[in-house]
Amino acid sequence: MTIVLTGATGQLGRLTLDELLTRGVAAADILATGRSAEKLAELKPLGVRTAQLDYSDPASLDAAFAGADVLLFVSGSEVGQRVPQHTAVIDAAVRAGVGHVVYTSAPHADSTSLILAPEHAVTEKALADSGLSVTVLRNNWYHENYGQALAQASQTGVYLASTGTGRVASAARADYAAALAAVATQPQVRGRVYELSGDVAWDGDDFAAAATQALGRPVVYRSVSSDEHAKILTTAGLPEQLIGFLVALDANIAAGDLADATDDLRTLIGRPTTPLVDGLRALATQIA
Repeated sequence: MTIVLTGATGQLGRLTLDELLTRGVAAADILATGRSAEKLAELKPLGVRTAQLDYSDPASLDAAFAGADVLLFVSGSEVGQRVPQHTAVIDAAVRAGVGHVVYTSAPHADSTSLILAPEHAVTEKALADSGLSVTVLRNNWYHENYGQALAQASQTGVYLASTGTGRVASAARADYAAALAAVATQPQVRGRVYELSGDVAWDGDDFAAAATQALGRPVVYRSVSSDEHAKILTTAGLPEQLIGFLVALDANIAAGDLADATDDLRTLIGRPTTPLVDGLRALATQIA
């Protein structure tokens, strides 16, 4: 069996590669792909095969997907470019006759107002129309997305957000990587749309309590309006486009778009998901 992993040099892809090897997949059966030849070279000691791949380069896609039994399709990182890039990946998978595709999407991609969802919804529709055998893993938020917020809290003692009482059912990136590896190695769980999340959805006060434990100093949650949040970020010197994204995302959270805690992830990986406090403790070790 040949498993092709896209984005293998990225954070989620690298963890997925480790999970595949831990689950006993032979290194020779894995083709790890990515854009950076230098980063791919760092994977050579693992014994896996590697290939340069760019979602915008159909020739590289055709070469990588030839003979693939399973394609672990990690969604692209270039927001705004995902639809053409993902379409190119799907078209190449069809040309190659890939046996099964596992795609990383967004929570409730086809029905949510989440700012990041539209490109994923288009991709899911293209996959459904492709005739390929497909599993969709709709990943909720990652604990690791809060590294900057935790760093700020370590300095100020405040977690500031415009999420109101909205909740986030986040999990560790390693949990989502384990789910990718589980679907790659267990044919019986394929062919579904999974809503992946942490076991527990938390709110701003819960985050502050977890940050207090992780940092060893008191942290409080300061809830602000969207307008106030935008003004604070503007004063901090953030680019206008980034401010718009961050404020819109917090509004999504306030509306409940990341609040759905299901048991899909823990069922796939066979264990509880990583608690928020443990995720923040790991992040705290990276704060200078």
